[in-house]
Amino acid sequence: MAELLRIYDENPSPKHINKVVETLKRGGLIIYPTDTIYGLGCDITNTAALEKIAQIKNVKLEIANFSFVCEDLSNLSDYVKQIDTTTFKILKRCLPGPYTFVLPGGNNLPNVFKRKKTVGIRVPENNICRAIVKGLGNPIVSTSIRDEDEVLEYTTDPELIREKWDHLVDIVIDGGYGDNIPSTVIDLTTPEPEVIREGKGSLEIM
Repeated sequence: MAELLRIYDENPSPKHINKVVETLKRGGLIIYPTDTIYGLGCDITNTAALEKIAQIKNVKLEIANFSFVCEDLSNLSDYVKQIDTTTFKILKRCLPGPYTFVLPGGNNLPNVFKRKKTVGIRVPENNICRAIVKGLGNPIVSTSIRDEDEVLEYTTDPELIREKWDHLVDIVIDGGYGDNIPSTVIDLTTPEPEVIREGKGSLEIM
């Protein structure tokens, strides 16, 4: 049964953050707030947890388009190939923020992602998920819990999310009502930035 854990974005409780981090280290799954919609995540280095998420999403892990949620851009080189100055300037201008950037996958990706040529990088403007990533010491893999066939409140109200996901995850973080607009996804592996999905992030920054 999932625990509903209240954490405040303005000043996340270190005690609660540590509890989430320990759950992730044990291979647990969490649902957590971002600067857009709530996400389903696990430790990027835990293959068993990654397999659980892939099973929930009904996709093969090796080809799943999960995002990597990072604290900032400092360890970007661990997961992506060297990027040019123009690309880095776009990332610096937009992150933290409601964007997912598709970048060329690096050589140090976890084994299950070794075949992936690209990865989606997120640095949400949300203190809760960034504090979790900082405590964990590496990114969390993330995927949307948005379901087009479900009522909208399931993606915005933490208590309703907990009811739906109760037996699938270990912790649902209540960070307040979420948004119902996903991140803007931009592919930076092409000669010109290509918008894959228009979401909350403005396209005027491009």
